[in-house]
Amino acid sequence: MELALIKDRLTLYERLMRLDKPIGILLLLWPTLWAVWIAADGRPQWLILWIFVLGTGLMRSAGCVLNDMADARFDAHVRRTRERPIAAGKVTRREALALALALIFVSFLLVLPLNRLTMALSVAALFLAATYPFTKRFLAVPQAYLGIAFGAGIPMAFAATLGQLPAIAWWMLLANVFWAIAYDTEYAMVDREDDLKIGIKTSAITFGRFDVAAVLVCYTAMLATLVHVGRLAGLGALYLLGLGVAGGIALYHYTLIRDRDPGRCFKAFLHNNWLGAAIFLGIVADYWLRTALAS
Repeated sequence: MELALIKDRLTLYERLMRLDKPIGILLLLWPTLWAVWIAADGRPQWLILWIFVLGTGLMRSAGCVLNDMADARFDAHVRRTRERPIAAGKVTRREALALALALIFVSFLLVLPLNRLTMALSVAALFLAATYPFTKRFLAVPQAYLGIAFGAGIPMAFAATLGQLPAIAWWMLLANVFWAIAYDTEYAMVDREDDLKIGIKTSAITFGRFDVAAVLVCYTAMLATLVHVGRLAGLGALYLLGLGVAGGIALYHYTLIRDRDPGRCFKAFLHNNWLGAAIFLGIVADYWLRTALAS
C-alpha cells in the first residue's frame, strides 16, 4: 500500500513539473542549443552542453511548479487546466514549494562549475521564471516576457563559453521573443474564452481579430532576425536552408490556426518543436560543412 501511495505522489509531481508534456522543455531547449553551438563556433564543450541540457529541464520543471502555484485559482476555472494537481487540490502549496526549491537548488549546483557572469545570469533567469506567471495580470502581451524568460539560456550560453555577452546574443534573444509571441499566441487561442471570463491578459485577447496576422508577423520577424544572426556568425547555405524549412513550418501553422479551431491551434503550438529543431539542424549542419571543407 505504501509503495502505491508513493507511486501516486510521484505521478502527481511528474504532472506538476509537466514531465508528461515535454513540449515546454523542448521550446526552452532549442534556442539554448542554438546559442551553445553558435557561441562555441560549432564546437561546444561537452560539459557546458550537458549543464545546459540538464539545467533547461530542471528550470522548466521548477517554472511549471511556480506557475501552477501562482495560477491555481485561475486554473480551476479553465477546462484544460482544472485537473492540474494544485488546482484540483491533489498537491498542497507546501509540497509544491518544497519541490520547486529542490529543483532550483539542483539547478544552482549545475552552474557552479561555470564563471561568475553565467552564475549571475542564472539568478536573473530564476527571477524571470518566478515572475512570469504574474505578468498575465497586467501586461497586454505577457508572451513577450515569456520570450525573455525562455530565452535566458541564450546569454547564459555565450557567457559560459566566451565570458562575455556579444551583440549576437541579444539578437538571438530578440528572435526568441518573436518566436514565443507566435507560439504562445497559438496556445492562448485555445483558452481565449476561458481567459476572458476569468480576466487574465493574453496576446490572443490583445490582438483580437488580428491574432492570426500577428502570429505570422512574429514568425516573419523571428526568421528575419535569425538571418541577421547568421550573417553575424558567418553561417551559410545550410543554415539558411534550416531557416527556409522553419519558414515552411510556420506557413503550415497558418493553415492550422486560420479558422481559430482550438484543437488545431493547440496542434500548431505543439508543432513548434519541429520549427526549433529545423533551425538547430541547420546550425549544426552548416558548422559541420565548414569543418569538412577546411579539413
